[in-house]
Amino acid sequence: MRYLASTALGAIAVSAAAILATHTGAPLQAAAPSRGAALAGDTYPQRPLWGDTHLHTTNSFDAFGAGNRLGPDDALRFARGEEVATADGQKAKLGRPLDFLVIADHSDAIGVTTDLYNTPAENLTDPTLRRWRDMMHAGPESSYKMTREVISAAQNGTLPAEMTNPKRLRETTRRVWDAQLDSVERYNQPGTFTAFIGFEYSLQLKGDTLHRNVIFRDGADKARTVLPFATQGRTGPEPLWDYMDAYAAATGGKTLAIPHNSNLSNGRSFMMTSADGGPMTAEAARNRARHEPLVEVTQYKGDSESHPSLSRNDEFADFGDAGWENGNAPLSALKKPEMFGGEYVREALKRGLQIERRTGVNPYAFGMIGSTDAHTSLSAAEEGNFFGKFTSDAPSPGRMTTVVNPGIQQSRIGWQYQAGGLAAVWAGANTRASIFDAMIRREVYATTGTRMTVRLFGGWDFSARDFRGDWVRAGYARGVPMGGSLRAAKGAPSFLVSALKDSIGANLDRIQIIKGWVDSAGQAHEKIYDVAWSSPLKRRIVKGRLMPVGDTVDLATATYRNSIGAAELHTVWRDPDFKPGQRAFYYARVLEIPTPRWAAYDAVRFKVAPPKDARLKDQERAYTSPIWYSPNG
Repeated sequence: MRYLASTALGAIAVSAAAILATHTGAPLQAAAPSRGAALAGDTYPQRPLWGDTHLHTTNSFDAFGAGNRLGPDDALRFARGEEVATADGQKAKLGRPLDFLVIADHSDAIGVTTDLYNTPAENLTDPTLRRWRDMMHAGPESSYKMTREVISAAQNGTLPAEMTNPKRLRETTRRVWDAQLDSVERYNQPGTFTAFIGFEYSLQLKGDTLHRNVIFRDGADKARTVLPFATQGRTGPEPLWDYMDAYAAATGGKTLAIPHNSNLSNGRSFMMTSADGGPMTAEAARNRARHEPLVEVTQYKGDSESHPSLSRNDEFADFGDAGWENGNAPLSALKKPEMFGGEYVREALKRGLQIERRTGVNPYAFGMIGSTDAHTSLSAAEEGNFFGKFTSDAPSPGRMTTVVNPGIQQSRIGWQYQAGGLAAVWAGANTRASIFDAMIRREVYATTGTRMTVRLFGGWDFSARDFRGDWVRAGYARGVPMGGSLRAAKGAPSFLVSALKDSIGANLDRIQIIKGWVDSAGQAHEKIYDVAWSSPLKRRIVKGRLMPVGDTVDLATATYRNSIGAAELHTVWRDPDFKPGQRAFYYARVLEIPTPRWAAYDAVRFKVAPPKDARLKDQERAYTSPIWYSPNG
């Protein structure tokens, strides 16, 4: 049994062009431009751009330690659709290219394990460094063990002095950062493929994950004036925000930060308190909201949208929770029930309303995206084309049963990794500026790997008549898109919501609107509304729940049939429980019909029996950014 390092078909005969035209209000020729570029002269985005804001290359110390030898150039080539060879010689290529990519290597110890690996043993005087160097050369299992030892030593403050020498770290970081900037600029092709500059601020307090991915709007000319901001000695995100402000003041440039894996923070991600432990102040809430407009809600290391213990009436709340709900990343501290509220996004959105009610500022008014967190340089979010979290977790007969945290009773098992996480951005052009600005205004949504097209608008006078014409233009003209805020008005808010299936993926099961609100006593609530679904003449809501869509998955062949579900769903929904004095948020969750997970594909490909408790099929989904309502506008 191998060990993993811890940190972390179907088609339907419809006219894609015709559906796209109906969906966007654009003419039929709108289907012709490729990879998300908006048509010249459009006043609003025609289709989402697809990307990954969280990819690690060989420059990350743990990625290299786990066997990755693919650098930024390989990662960018793969993301834009080219074939690359993995470390073990397998050929890797995306089924469809991405529109944009952010390489987000760890700012801490960037390039350090690469340098250690390449240093002759006789040049190393420190016995621990020599042993670690030899372990990396000994093979995959030994290299994994070395990576775990390095992570443990970093958390315990026992790293060899040479690995924490400030002068050496700065020199290494400068060299690696400059080379990475050169790669990113080389592959950035405005209008065709956007390569962003970024890094990961990997703050981990006693194993509790408080990581952030930092994205630059700018090019290398400005980004070269700084180095990635390391976490040594930091206890929170506030120093990172100061770094971002200093960069903006010195260069006129712009950055944003995206928290991720809040499900592994043991309650620290979305607290009700400020850094000093007291109630969160308006200033602290404003500071967070200004720097962190988005949250990464789903990725390889589980899904952070909701949890059954928090959303007891949500039959779909357990998606991606298995294993990851046990504790923090290294399982050095197991989960306690009171921790869940501070690490799942839906609960954070409710907490944001409560803090806003008290201070006037919402620190958790964030949009939602997904990304991979792959450490293989391969941004692969396709179930049938999953290359694993780490390089040594590449497709193989035994990876479903690998032990993620060896020696711990509650350890996670290989099949519990998710294969998904994509960011969908409603940007008018495939450029850094346009995509970044769409992220800032939160006109984005997350998917678990599927490329369904989803739109959500909120307003006060939408009706079914809007779908007979250019409803997208109407949405912008008379309302706000996902990520926006509604001003108070008469009546109850109405929402235009539409979902179009992935063109080569599964049909749709349903659209749900998830509402959260705070009552007059300051208590937070949530409710899930099924608002549109396939086969409405056959499926009814019984005892508060919509009848299941069905299941066509054949696990013996890892296939499914699009004989159930719908190619497109849309509706106008008006909140039947609206109260003008209550702060609220609304977001759409769209579910596909059941499809096989990557473990099912592996079982067929390698002719192996999966673990008895392995989850082999699921319903892929999308989460839109919310639309907020405040009585005060």
